[in-house]
Amino acid sequence: MSIVSASLDGDPVLGLVVRTSEIVDPGPLLALLPDASALSWVRRGEGLVGWGQTARFTAAGATRFADAEAWWRALLARTIVRDDVGLPGSGPVAFGSFAFDDRSPGGGALVVPEVVVGHRAGRWWVTTITPEASLAAVPRLSAHDPVPPGEVAYADGATTGPQWEQVVAGAVALIGTGALDKVVLARDLLATTERAIDPRWLLAGLAERYPGCWTFAVDGLVGATPELLVRLERGLVHSRVLAGTIRRTGDDDHDLVLAGSLARSSKDLEEHEYAVRSLADALAPHCSSMNVPESPFVLHLANVMHLATDVAGVLADDASSLGLAAALHPTAAVCGTPTDVALQTIRELEGMDRGRYSGPVGWIDGRGDGEWGIALRCAQVDQDAGRLRLFAGCGIVAGSSPEAELAESDAKLVPMRDALARR
Repeated sequence: MSIVSASLDGDPVLGLVVRTSEIVDPGPLLALLPDASALSWVRRGEGLVGWGQTARFTAAGATRFADAEAWWRALLARTIVRDDVGLPGSGPVAFGSFAFDDRSPGGGALVVPEVVVGHRAGRWWVTTITPEASLAAVPRLSAHDPVPPGEVAYADGATTGPQWEQVVAGAVALIGTGALDKVVLARDLLATTERAIDPRWLLAGLAERYPGCWTFAVDGLVGATPELLVRLERGLVHSRVLAGTIRRTGDDDHDLVLAGSLARSSKDLEEHEYAVRSLADALAPHCSSMNVPESPFVLHLANVMHLATDVAGVLADDASSLGLAAALHPTAAVCGTPTDVALQTIRELEGMDRGRYSGPVGWIDGRGDGEWGIALRCAQVDQDAGRLRLFAGCGIVAGSSPEAELAESDAKLVPMRDALARR
């Protein structure tokens, strides 16, 4: 069953007018966000930010991706575009995030902002998107200061730490029966803040500490993901798989030793192999050729290290970036192997609705190009109530230790906790 709703500010019969102009460097993208209606997809200072809302689409159920793409294509058919830049992300753009599970009432959303500012390879641009009946002037861009959240208090989410260890132990026992090879289990942590939450405060902290991650904000979901589900750019497809994790100590020499042990860990290599195989199998029908490295590399982040593999391909059909994201989701990196058994295990053991955690998040442009990450290292923000729901997950295989997995999940909660606590 699918539940769909859509809206377009103004007369719903009218289309959109989109105008993209090149501009001089306006300063850091995230600093340009004027209010809490922040939309973001930024890595190492490049990417897209947006604000306001010209159109919006929401859907839930198994057809949520197809419904969203059909709405986007229909909207584009009624859109007048003048794009003087011609880069991926210029012209019409929609930001999106989607639920992990078909059964989640959270569903998903595509948001078309009023203003988008982009930066790529030494070029900057601004896009205005308005209903056809109105015209927009190019906005004046300036830096804005986010509002800090004040004191933060934490509470257990669906399970306590010890309870989650029992959940992991149950999964390991199930794997031991041969029912499945791997399952990814998540937990949540609740945070309450003194003042209403400004997503820009979180974005600034995440981008500063994790510049190599994609710092995102879409429809109240804010985070910094190290995992690129798929990028489509002029017929070229790219994806980054992360699976297998170890916590950093802060001692560079010791961390190098740990990186070596991670690269040799049979448990982590097994988990990573499942994830790479899952992604490559799902991507292959859409590609005429693919490059899948035989061995992973170790990706060093501020708080953890991951085994990582970059997969590349050449698009063989007319799939859009959103269509590819739908074909790839859920990967073994966020669900498990076999997928259907792992998903059912998650539903039975996890004890919570993930919402849009570990679902696709990113953007699509008018050509179908775009970037979609997996919503990791993130929180769902209730701005007015001053509440956040933080998430972390771990891949469970036969050799998993409940105590070690709990420690790993704690490490994965650090980015959002640090972003809240910064002064």
